[in-house]
Amino acid sequence: MDNNLNITYITIDAYVELDKYRFVYFVIMFTAYILIICSNSTIVCLIVIHKNLHEPMYIFIAALLLNSVFYSTALYPKILFDVLSEKQIISYLACVFQYYVYYTLAASEFLLLTAMSYDRYVSICKPLQYPTIMRKTNICILLVVAWILPAGQFAVPAAVIIFCNNQIYKLFCVPSRPITVFGVLFLLNVSVFPVFFILFTYTRILIICYHSSGEVRRKAAQTCLPHLMVLFNYFFLLTYDIITVRLETDFPKTARLVMTLQLVVYNPLFNPIIYGLKMKEICKHLKKLFCQDSFK
Repeated sequence: MDNNLNITYITIDAYVELDKYRFVYFVIMFTAYILIICSNSTIVCLIVIHKNLHEPMYIFIAALLLNSVFYSTALYPKILFDVLSEKQIISYLACVFQYYVYYTLAASEFLLLTAMSYDRYVSICKPLQYPTIMRKTNICILLVVAWILPAGQFAVPAAVIIFCNNQIYKLFCVPSRPITVFGVLFLLNVSVFPVFFILFTYTRILIICYHSSGEVRRKAAQTCLPHLMVLFNYFFLLTYDIITVRLETDFPKTARLVMTLQLVVYNPLFNPIIYGLKMKEICKHLKKLFCQDSFK
């Protein structure tokens, strides 16, 4: 293969009989993509349209679901194209770009979940200070950090990968150890530190709820339970990715396929369902929307 062309060939039929069920897989993946886009976009639009949903908690939910739309759009078109193609190929630059977008948005989702846990912490543990702390300016800062920090940090290894691909510049490229150290720092910033912060916030929330009335516990459970469900699921999938990919463990192919499908299907598809059904105000607007449509 010519190094100047640098085409990467990707085979995806190691897991499934692609040739035999090509159109079945396409219909399933296309349906999943449409459902992801429609369900996430519907709740985002409801939050934007209705003024009573212009609160920090719902703004963070909208940001999280919007991130899922970007995440799915970065993956599904290429997957659908590959399913219908005889040869699954991608250029080197396109592969690096998709790799960059995938991990940037995955890290952003975790930071958005961290911002949501902070919002719940302030709301329940410091209710009198909530309007002062969760001002529009602070909300914007949290959203910008959640998207810009991973994008900026992950741009460095992505740029090094592209730069070092050229044979002429390989002598100038940094060795693997500094890149590994940078990767560890990136993981600490977007995963480990947020995990400790989330554990701290929910520990404080549990302590406050334990010493509060039943009404406070009920409201806390109503707003925190959906977030915890999404958080635990996403942390589990993120841990899987670190163990199997980063540590290069010998994981069964079928199990890898199931877990990968959860990353690209389960999380983006079920997040809007969880928030739509469990968040009272969002559920109320969804019922109005679909009930009006059914009577027209």
